Amino acid sequence: MEKQSKYSPAVTVIILFGVISLLGDAVYEGARSANSQYFNLLNISATQVGIVFGIGEFIGYALRLIAGIFSDKTRRYWLFMFLGYGMLIAVPLMGFTMNWNILIVLILMERIGKAIRNPSKDTIVSAVAQNQVGVGFAFGLQEALDQIGALVGPLIFTLVFLVAGENEISQYQLGYKTLFIPFILLMGFLIFSYNKIKKENLIKEVHVNDFIEEQLQPTFWIYTAFTFFATLGFLNFSIIGYHLKDTGIFSDGNITLLYGIAMGIDALTALLFGKIYDNLKSKTGIKTSGLLTLLAIPFLSVILPIFALTDSKVLVIIGMVVFGIIMGVHETIMRSAIADITPFNKRGTGYGVFNAAYGLALLGGSSLMGFLYDKGSISTIAFIVALFEIIALMLYYKMNKMIK
Repeated sequence: MEKQSKYSPAVTVIILFGVISLLGDAVYEGARSANSQYFNLLNISATQVGIVFGIGEFIGYALRLIAGIFSDKTRRYWLFMFLGYGMLIAVPLMGFTMNWNILIVLILMERIGKAIRNPSKDTIVSAVAQNQVGVGFAFGLQEALDQIGALVGPLIFTLVFLVAGENEISQYQLGYKTLFIPFILLMGFLIFSYNKIKKENLIKEVHVNDFIEEQLQPTFWIYTAFTFFATLGFLNFSIIGYHLKDTGIFSDGNITLLYGIAMGIDALTALLFGKIYDNLKSKTGIKTSGLLTLLAIPFLSVILPIFALTDSKVLVIIGMVVFGIIMGVHETIMRSAIADITPFNKRGTGYGVFNAAYGLALLGGSSLMGFLYDKGSISTIAFIVALFEIIALMLYYKMNKMIK
């Protein structure tokens, strides 16, 4: 008799995609933990680094709109995933050059790869989870596994530094080259997952005709506006970390440790809020009931600068806990909501639009708050954050009224 898997097909797919995300995060988060120090050793200015990384982040989100639209039109979701993850080879290749122009190309190549793969991956995950295990659980588990990868990547560099000795240019280059290991594992596991899913037909065919709605509805656009303003008022860690370094409240090592703790809280929050999101839908029988959990974002975002931008160690630690919770809700509920307010045949487009708005808000919010911090206007930052989050709450109320 054939042995049955103890996991349902949906759970198997979600775990497979989670491991793929974990390995992907190990590659690019490992590099992100060392990039600034490496470029400093190459005598590249902070302004150059800031501009390139800012452009990279914006491109990485904005191009998801185009990738999402094309993935919907072609239905070639696996092609987009293989192409996007394959471009991660740019990260270990950074260990072979000290030329700033080549490094710029590799940095942007990695971000473009993420833009290409994410809408397709999110579309497949939401499709297999929606009527089987719940999109909240699916994206919560994805985020938890992502964060494991986000911890493994920096640890690879740490191990290289411990073994190789002083942190000179050659050691950083060795660290980048070591990332070939998780990259090769990633591509191998991606091939394995593709074959397993196809062979066992774990992703059932979804018929577009099963969905009455064929276009993105007004509710989606109100939700996108909510996402934009809620994220515009989110105090990014780049500002928090700069503040902690600038004031000397914590040592460099402790700042890194605080960020690691926040990522751990992010992972736990993702699982918890994902479960709450699904339970609300289950209890009411209404697929949009889970959107209530979105209210946590504006309320927590308002108090974040009050705690994180102080001179008190205790308050800063509390602020980093709040930061981790907000990140967990962002990565889980915001993505889960797209699946519940968009038809499947427009879901890639929906995720693309969502990510483009999210990236634009990150770019605008971080730039504005950085400018205000340089001016010494921490109180103004708190005021601006509150203003943006009030607008987000008003949009949430309008969206909720439309749904009802």
